[in-house]
Amino acid sequence: MATVIQIPLQIRFGDIDSYRHVNNVVYLQYLEDARVQLTHTPLAGAAGAGANALETFHDLVGPELFTLVGRNEIEYLLPLEFRPTPVFVNIWVTKVGGSSFEFGYSVAEADGGKVYALAATSMVLVNRSSGRPVRLTQAQRHALETWSGEPVPFRRRAAADASLAGAL
Repeated sequence: MATVIQIPLQIRFGDIDSYRHVNNVVYLQYLEDARVQLTHTPLAGAAGAGANALETFHDLVGPELFTLVGRNEIEYLLPLEFRPTPVFVNIWVTKVGGSSFEFGYSVAEADGGKVYALAATSMVLVNRSSGRPVRLTQAQRHALETWSGEPVPFRRRAAADASLAGAL
């Protein structure tokens, strides 16, 4: 995997459901928190032509545009219980299209130990006035490609791919 950004998140007591683990819906909030933190972090080495190191991806999007979630997929692997230490959301970019891009995530221990969930989010760059998709600029594309990594290793997809290969 190439550039993975690790975002620490503290589990709140209110994240826990009656089964004593983080509720499945809360994972979407964790992913959103990681996305927002990443897109508001100075680009530094991810700044290409048309951007500077102090700008963020959010700055590159600007006030006339915004990003919308087009799709989320989560695969829950282990229950995550309340604890006083943070859990980490690892985030990277798995695909960059014309006006869209995809984030991959793992919710895991900091040391690469237990992985509680794998996830993916498809994002679309949209014009605020028209509501229509807009092509990514070269500077936006460069930042996203700097954070690129492998596709999310979902177990369900691997099983489906193996099944398909066996059928051929």
